[in-house]
Amino acid sequence: MNRYRQSEELLNRSRRVLAGGVSSTLRAAMKPTPLYAVAGRGARIQDADGHTYIDYLLAYGPLILGHGHEPTVERLLSSMRNGLAYGLQHQGEIELAELLTEVLPCADQVAFSGSGTEAVMLALRLARAYTNRRRIIRFHGHYHGWSDAIFTSFSSTDMKASRKRNVMSQVNRYDNDTHPTEARVIPGTGGQSEAALQDIILLPWNDAEALKDAVALYSSTIAAIISEPVMCNSGCIMPKPGYLELMRELTAANGIVMILDEVITGFRFGLGGAHGVFRIMPDLVTIGKAMGGGIAISGVAGRADIMELIADGTVSHLGTLNGNCVATTAAVATINELSRDGGAVFARMEKFAADLSEGLRQAMKDHDIQGIVNQAGPVFHLMFTTERQVDSFEAFQKRDADLYIAFAQEMLEEGVLLRPNGLWYVSAAHGEAEIRETLAAANRVFARWGEDKS
Repeated sequence: MNRYRQSEELLNRSRRVLAGGVSSTLRAAMKPTPLYAVAGRGARIQDADGHTYIDYLLAYGPLILGHGHEPTVERLLSSMRNGLAYGLQHQGEIELAELLTEVLPCADQVAFSGSGTEAVMLALRLARAYTNRRRIIRFHGHYHGWSDAIFTSFSSTDMKASRKRNVMSQVNRYDNDTHPTEARVIPGTGGQSEAALQDIILLPWNDAEALKDAVALYSSTIAAIISEPVMCNSGCIMPKPGYLELMRELTAANGIVMILDEVITGFRFGLGGAHGVFRIMPDLVTIGKAMGGGIAISGVAGRADIMELIADGTVSHLGTLNGNCVATTAAVATINELSRDGGAVFARMEKFAADLSEGLRQAMKDHDIQGIVNQAGPVFHLMFTTERQVDSFEAFQKRDADLYIAFAQEMLEEGVLLRPNGLWYVSAAHGEAEIRETLAAANRVFARWGEDKS
C-alpha cells in the first residue's frame, strides 16, 4: 500500500501547471515525495493521505508558536475584517516598530519588508550608501537569501587551504573589474549573474586570522561584514569565544557596517535575538521567519544614522505589501505571546530542544550509530558523521547527507516530519509528549538499522 498516494497524485497534477510542482526548490528534496498538507494544529500537521506528524520542519522556521495558534488566529481574523492592505499607513506599523525598538537592543529604527531575502538586500544597500564603499565580506555555509548579489554556492570546493593565499586571491580577483581569477566566488544557482558577486569576499567563518587579514588588506573598500550570529543553516555551529567581539571591534575601527542576519535566530533565541543573548551590538540586523509566526514579514533594524538614509531618500525602500495590516498584526501578536511571563517560553523551548538533542545522542550511542547533534537554543542539527566534533563548515561538509535523507524518510513513516538537511526547529507548541514520541520513533529506526547490519 502506498502511504503517500494522494500527495503523489497532487504533485503530478501540480507539475502540469506549477514549475517543478512546488513553490520553493527546497521542498522538492523531501523523500519519498513532497507532502501535501491539509491542516496543522499545535506541534502536529496532517497530510492529504490522512497521516499526522510531529512537525520539526515548522514551515522552515516561521511557526515559533506552532500551527493554528488560536489567540494569533483570532487577532488576525479581527484585523482582516477591516482590510488586508491599504497602500496607506496604518497604526499597526507604528505599534510593531515601537515594539521592535523596545525588544531589539540594536534597534533605533526599523524598516519592514516581505522576506528575509528582501531584508538582506536592503541592509546591504544601506551599508554601501552609508560607507560609500562596495565590497561585502560574507562566510562559507551562511545563507542570506537568494538574490544575485549575495547568493553563493554551498560547495566547499572553493575553500582554499591557505588562509593568506585564500584572502589575497578572493579580494584581488576583480581588482581590474574585468577578469576574475580561478578563485572566483561560485554562484548559488544557474541563471545568476556572476558579475553581481564581484564585490563579495568569501571567507571561512570562525577563522579570526582570515577575518583580520581581509580587513587589513581591503578595509577602505569594505562596506559591510554580514554574518549569521550562529551558523544555523550549516550545522548549528556556535561562534568561537571572542569571534563576534572581534568582528565588532574590526568593523567599528574601520568604519565597516556590521550586519547580523537574524532571520533564523531572531525571536527564537530570545526577544532580543542572538545579539541580545551574546551582548553584541551590530549596526544592523535582519529579522524575519519567527517574527510573523507564519505570516510573511521581515525587516531591518539598527542605528538611526544608517536607517536615516531611507528617510532622506538616499536609499529607496520599495515594496507594495511592506508593513501590510495582516503582517504587522501577526508580528505584534507573535511577539506579545513570546513576551508573556518575562519570555519564559524561550527557556521552555530550549529545555525541550536540549532533552531531544540528548535523547538522540543517547539513541545513536545505544545503537552504535556515529553522529553528532549540535544544539543552539531551540534549534539543533543532527548529522551522521565520523568527525569528533563539527565546529566548522568544512567539518559539516563531511557528514553523510544521503544517510540523513534516508533517516528523515524513515522518521516520516514513524510519524515525525523532518527537514531533509538535518536542521530541527522546536516550537512553543512542542511538549513532553512530542519529545517522548519522537525519541521512541528514532530508537525504532536505529534499531532497524542495527538489524540490517547484522
